[in-house]
Amino acid sequence: IIIFDGGLEGCILSKGDAGEVTIQFNHSGQQLKRALQRAGVMPLPPYIASQRAIDERDEVDYQTVYSKKDGAVAAPTAGLHFTETLQKELSDIGLKSVYITLHVGAGTFLPVKVVDTNDHKMHSEYGELTKAVAEEINKTHERGNKVIAVGTTSLRLLETATDENGKVAEFKGVTNIFITPGYKFRVVDVLMTNFHLPKSTLFMLVSAFAGFDNMKAAYFHAIKNSYRFYSYGDSSLLFREESL
Repeated sequence: IIIFDGGLEGCILSKGDAGEVTIQFNHSGQQLKRALQRAGVMPLPPYIASQRAIDERDEVDYQTVYSKKDGAVAAPTAGLHFTETLQKELSDIGLKSVYITLHVGAGTFLPVKVVDTNDHKMHSEYGELTKAVAEEINKTHERGNKVIAVGTTSLRLLETATDENGKVAEFKGVTNIFITPGYKFRVVDVLMTNFHLPKSTLFMLVSAFAGFDNMKAAYFHAIKNSYRFYSYGDSSLLFREESL
């Protein structure tokens, strides 16, 4: 039994291979939600939380301006760069935005510990993509325009919801798609993403997308010019290797 602040109690039912646990709480519904908000703190990535205490600014800074639904245990950090002003400016120049639901999981922080990537167990993340959004993305390609994914989790969900002919369909469920070099991208043309940890599934994904040599050059440039990495860091705009 774990006793939290504010009368919240939890019983550990099971523990997964990656360290995740299933807990049964003594509250449910809105009562549980309020208890978690009282007892919990913003789940910053371990490479930030280990360096300093979480402060009130994180409640704002580690949250996208367009987030709506509870469920993620980490922010889709590529979206942290957007403000309401920037969104309006993009709309004013004709860039259309559509929204999908991502419940980013804690597994996004896990390193790859196996020699052969085929042996790596990819974490699952829950997502929703509506029929209206799928139709808008399909129309975008039909008009000859490009689909830009904001963040690697967005890309993974979009690729999961797309068939071999490049058609996006309504989706609601979990995805554990593991994208490594050699993967044939079906729908995403451009990817906006931060700079990632070495030896991570996310660096494998961007290498598959933009090309390993291109990513090595980009990261060399970033390090040389003191770019900031990871969640609160700088961003990049990557194009599919075959379009370069």
